[in-house]
Amino acid sequence: MTGRRARRGLRVPAPVMRLGARQVGRRSLNPALPWPVQRARLARLTGIALLPRGTTVGNVTLGGVPAEVVTARGVGPALTVLHFHGGGYCVGSARTARSWAGHLSAQAGCRVVLPEYRLAPEHPHPAALEDARAVIAELRTQGSPGALVVSGDSAGGGLALALTLSMRDEGTQLPAGCILLSPWLDLGRDRRADPGLVRRDVLLDPDWLDACAQAYADPARWTDSSVSPLRAEHAGLPPLLVQAGTDEVLAPDSEQLAASAAAAGVDVTYTRWPHMWHDFALQPGMLAAADSAVAQAAWFVAMVTAGAAG
Repeated sequence: MTGRRARRGLRVPAPVMRLGARQVGRRSLNPALPWPVQRARLARLTGIALLPRGTTVGNVTLGGVPAEVVTARGVGPALTVLHFHGGGYCVGSARTARSWAGHLSAQAGCRVVLPEYRLAPEHPHPAALEDARAVIAELRTQGSPGALVVSGDSAGGGLALALTLSMRDEGTQLPAGCILLSPWLDLGRDRRADPGLVRRDVLLDPDWLDACAQAYADPARWTDSSVSPLRAEHAGLPPLLVQAGTDEVLAPDSEQLAASAAAAGVDVTYTRWPHMWHDFALQPGMLAAADSAVAQAAWFVAMVTAGAAG
């Protein structure tokens, strides 16, 4: 594994961060732009993310899938969080979630694995899910499933839940828990149904989500649980931590999942942050609400893996 130099973040007022999120949405997540342009712009804009001092970022291959491994100083491989980045299944990369991973590693004492799963439209469904299954299969050979937590943000949250559901349905031993940050869980939902919510979301636009959904899977497949895991039965899942902002167009997905899973007997922790936008949790060290979200995620990891790495 190769290390990269880490930096220390400075707290930024929420209104300033909101303006920055709006610019990311307008300049990068624009359905009028070709996918390669969106990816390049997003990579430049997310390259400024800051890591806690002493963080190491390495490169590995797991199940044939390239991945980053983010590790805080002094942290070993006993506990692992497998996190899938967002980007509508079409853009984004490990670096999109690198800052979140670094802060979580420092607080939870875990390594965080960030797979570079294949993206649509070049690699539509089920390519991303196949990659996710290959990665977790290799990770399960390296340690106890009780010391492994699955996680994801935005579309990566949908991928994380679809992966966990597939393991449940096959009778495979489940991860200790699942963390979902602003997850996109239903590709067929009408995101224009709440105009006020659309106006408040400074990052995501329904037209862009529609373009991503079309690129990822045929509309006839949008009701499949492997594509839209909100449509599945949720009994038998491991403990869930679901985090969302009140000002994001995907917030109804989090609320509906929390209600459905809790009704099915799943241990669910669902937290909404007022006035926060989509994927706000990915800005720890800069945004107070993101620091709070990471602290809760670290608590969750410690809770569900207690004793597993002993």
